[in-house]
Amino acid sequence: MKKKTLESIFKTDGAGLIDTDVWLEPYRQDLKNRHAVLQSKLQEIIDSNKSLQNFANAYTYFGFNLGTSGGQKGIWYREWAPKALGLSLIGDFNNWDPQTHKLTKDSKGVWSVFLPEDTLGTESKVKVQVAHNKGNVDKIPAYIKQVIFDEYSKSFVGLYQAETKHKFLPAPTLKNGLKIYETHVGIAQEEAKVGTFEEFTDQVLPRIKNLGYNAIQIMGIAQHPYYGSFGYQVSNFFAVSHYFGSPKDLIRLIDTAHKMDLLVFMDVVHSHFVKNTYDGINEFDGTDYQYSPPGNSGNHPAWDTKLFDYGKLEVLQFLLSNLKFWIDEYNFDGFRFDGVTSMLYHDHGLNRDFDHYDNYFDGNVNLDALVYLQLANLMLHQSKPEVITIAEDVSGMPGVTSAVSDGGIGFDYRLAMGIPDSWIATLKHKNDESWSMKGLFTRMLERRNQEKYVAYAESHDQALVGDKTIAFRLMDKEMYDQMSKDSQSPLVDRGIALHKLIRLLTFSLGGEAWLNFMGNEFGHPEWIDFPREGNGFSHYYARRQWSLVDNPKLRYMGLHEFDKAMQGLDTSFSLLNDTFIEYIGSHEQRKLLVYRRGPLVFVFNFHPSDSYSDLRVGVPDLKDYSIVLNSDSTTFGGFGRVSEDQKYIVEKIAEHNRQQSIQIYLPCRTALVLAPTK
Repeated sequence: MKKKTLESIFKTDGAGLIDTDVWLEPYRQDLKNRHAVLQSKLQEIIDSNKSLQNFANAYTYFGFNLGTSGGQKGIWYREWAPKALGLSLIGDFNNWDPQTHKLTKDSKGVWSVFLPEDTLGTESKVKVQVAHNKGNVDKIPAYIKQVIFDEYSKSFVGLYQAETKHKFLPAPTLKNGLKIYETHVGIAQEEAKVGTFEEFTDQVLPRIKNLGYNAIQIMGIAQHPYYGSFGYQVSNFFAVSHYFGSPKDLIRLIDTAHKMDLLVFMDVVHSHFVKNTYDGINEFDGTDYQYSPPGNSGNHPAWDTKLFDYGKLEVLQFLLSNLKFWIDEYNFDGFRFDGVTSMLYHDHGLNRDFDHYDNYFDGNVNLDALVYLQLANLMLHQSKPEVITIAEDVSGMPGVTSAVSDGGIGFDYRLAMGIPDSWIATLKHKNDESWSMKGLFTRMLERRNQEKYVAYAESHDQALVGDKTIAFRLMDKEMYDQMSKDSQSPLVDRGIALHKLIRLLTFSLGGEAWLNFMGNEFGHPEWIDFPREGNGFSHYYARRQWSLVDNPKLRYMGLHEFDKAMQGLDTSFSLLNDTFIEYIGSHEQRKLLVYRRGPLVFVFNFHPSDSYSDLRVGVPDLKDYSIVLNSDSTTFGGFGRVSEDQKYIVEKIAEHNRQQSIQIYLPCRTALVLAPTK
């Protein structure tokens, strides 16, 4: 999507979305009103900070930064705490004495203190004591870049480290379609423990590269006190999670990924923050309305967390600066924005059906949050034009991936969240003999025109305890003792076959990008359950069992190899970037589906028992065809019933409304991908 300049925001009325979606015409004035709010906020930012980029550079001003005072070199520490009565920097450098390094306050509620050179040394544990109407509370600085758990005090503390410059390796250029491997560093090891950045870099990145993915999306990067939150209850937004290692370890991970031609995305959580007051930003200055709306309106009703006040300029600056920080300081290539639906609506989209356009233009829309997301995309694409942003929005808000100047929000992609929900409903409530072939095809294409979608059959959500992955839904307890190649299990045979068909159908039709959660590609058994009181704080289910896929005697390797070959369809044919999708034909009773994407023809047989000899398939081109992917290959854990080196000779015999066709053998529960021969 072409990104337009900031100047264009002031030259348009925000109603350009109507040009691509005529159903928005009744809401023209609403779009204009929204755009006026954006224009006003952007003008306020420019008037006070000269540019959006300067505004987002706040992390170079707040927190700890090199500077001078009266010609003396040292470090400035600054903190925004408008309602606080006093601030004192404490740490091991001053024996935690709040009397020695008191901050002074300016007219904007910003507190500061200058620390002469060598005051903090190369490394110091730090906190800031905040005095307010409720007393004195020791807090972690809001812009701190590293947090550790201090064994002496049994609490989290900030860690100041002397600045060092790192020369990043160049990021790769995206080739072909975007193929994302969603991952979590802590559970990426087989050993029942918390994995580290170093282990992930050395042991997991090569696996991802080998599979053919070109991007990784990492969860839980920002500091969160409770490991079991999966990283979704952030306390310190500028600090790398202490669970996985140091900032240097994360930089090495990203550099190594770039060397492997892998883009690196951060799963960023700006939809809410943890309630903790001692090690988070909640009630930092003693009020409940510094970063949040006041009272109960500042609480998320479903997540037991705090909400951001996106209407406040200082909060916007904090969040925008946070995004720029991760790009500037770590060289991230993009962001997956978590909880966008929750941000966009005052009721957070809970228990609502978005079944009418009125839902996107009523008083329930949080315009402040919408404007924040627009500003975030404007700033990011201006800072790093090649950046990629992805929205997790289940509501279907129009214009999520449209240009901000047209009234859109400016994301590059949105997650196709309805697809995994549809697969869950299908697997739970329908046996595969009753699946509608035409229905499967049309469901995959239910997305807004001219918007890019990230398709996925399942993500981390479906792997969490309380839910089930597709593999576990299909094979359940038989995965424990029937995955040996020597075992005979019709249930496992069915599960492996359908696992491949479901993923191939979704991959080839569901969007312009693809996402897979770590381990799902080989049908990882069981669920993810983080250590907690309810499971005796066990790490047994918070890990990935790579030994299963590495064992040649087990059938997991077949699913792994199929996923690798599926990624290869995009590498070889640029499949995901090809927007030409065409329905060719289907047969409900015989459970057949035929369609085209780009030059490739996809032929599916979902029938549980019927195989078809001499099946005539209409093809788009008057050319011979050959197999480029066969789900029944023995390499993929299939039965090898199709000769893969066979060329299918085109004949001028009409079929499926085409003037030419080929004849193929298509076994039950098998998909063939065919390419015209040159």
